[in-house]
Amino acid sequence: MFLSVRKSLNPSEREGTFELFGLDFLIDEDFRVWLIEVNTNPYLGMPNKYMKEMLPRMLNDWMKMCVDTIYEPKVIIDPDRENDFVCLYREE
Repeated sequence: MFLSVRKSLNPSEREGTFELFGLDFLIDEDFRVWLIEVNTNPYLGMPNKYMKEMLPRMLNDWMKMCVDTIYEPKVIIDPDRENDFVCLYREE
C-alpha cells in the first residue's frame, strides 16, 4: 500500500522527515483482515489497559528509530530492550 504512494509522501524530498500513520483494520467472522482506512493523524489516547501499555512503548520505539539516529538522546529508556518494529521495506 505505501509503495504505491511513496513518491507523494515526501514530494520535496526533505531529509530527516518522518510521519506516524494509524491503520484501522477489521477482522471478519472468517478471520480475514481488512484494511479500513489509514490516518495521518492517528488517535494517541489510552482508552483501555492494552493501549496504556502498548502506546508508550510504541512511541518510544518510534523515537528511537526516527529521532535518536539524528540526535543522540540525553536519557535512554530501557537500553536493553529491542524495539518491536519490523522493517518491511527499505529503499536505498
